[in-house]
Amino acid sequence: MFTCTDAELEAVLEPMQVVAAIRAAFAHGFEKVSMPQRLHLETDAGTVLVMPCAIAGDDVCGVKMVSVSHEARPEGRVRASYLLIDNSSSKTIAVFEANHLTDLRTAATTAIATDRLARTDAVTLGIFGTGRQAESHLGMLSRVRNFQRILVSGTSAQKTEAFSRRMQDRCRFDVEAADAETCAASSDVICACTSSVEPLFRGDLVRPGAHLNLIGAFQAHAREVDSALIRRARVFVDTYDAAFTEAGDILVPLRAGEIGPEHVLGDLHELVIGVKPGRISREDITVFKSVGCALEDLVTAKLAMQSIQNRTPEATAESRSLRP
Repeated sequence: MFTCTDAELEAVLEPMQVVAAIRAAFAHGFEKVSMPQRLHLETDAGTVLVMPCAIAGDDVCGVKMVSVSHEARPEGRVRASYLLIDNSSSKTIAVFEANHLTDLRTAATTAIATDRLARTDAVTLGIFGTGRQAESHLGMLSRVRNFQRILVSGTSAQKTEAFSRRMQDRCRFDVEAADAETCAASSDVICACTSSVEPLFRGDLVRPGAHLNLIGAFQAHAREVDSALIRRARVFVDTYDAAFTEAGDILVPLRAGEIGPEHVLGDLHELVIGVKPGRISREDITVFKSVGCALEDLVTAKLAMQSIQNRTPEATAESRSLRP
């Protein structure tokens, strides 16, 4: 059995290759994909998520397990691992630390949606959050739009300033700490990467033409934006099933009768293949709500294993060759 750490995965996974692989997976759609709704196990310490996925005809299937703690921890609130299983023998052939995998696949999926929905002349990126996902999204979205300015809003001035300084050292553009209102009102693209269960800002602050990625909340009661913003926006999701089960940003206004199910205009598959229009006018506000799906994890894990095999002959000898 092959094992791999987060650091080793970071060394073999090229971000734009992950984007290409996930885009191709969503383009193919879900006809051959077996992806049960993920299991939520509530514990005293937090939530454990179990996310299996298989694709008909593939040599492998996989399952990700994620623990999300209620309290902040030095190593982070989210810890993940991934198992790749050989379909013919039912043996586990690889176990990955999956924190970097999760960060990268989430940001890659967001980048695909942003490329379809955000205006091409977007120059200011607003990031809510100062954790791993905020960092991953800042780096990934800069690959699909030519941002000149980054605004960051965190839970405290100290965290926000420290994160902004750290990101400034890595970026070719300005990274500035901002309060929530300024970040919401001044950004062309907004990424909400938080653990908040309540809206981060007033929806009427968002400027016409903005695009928002909502990736932090994953429970039916939790949301990062208010109903006013959702009502104003053209809303798209990663998958319909997950969105109408877990996405509080949509479910809260839906249960209150403030929107109907038809307010969700399309999923990422439909956006990628072009059967649903995304942005219709420059003034549209667009929203991509993602709770994450196991297909993204499986595609990224397979890509990682292939990259490892290409670099290390020993890995090929220990496990079967994987199909592209």
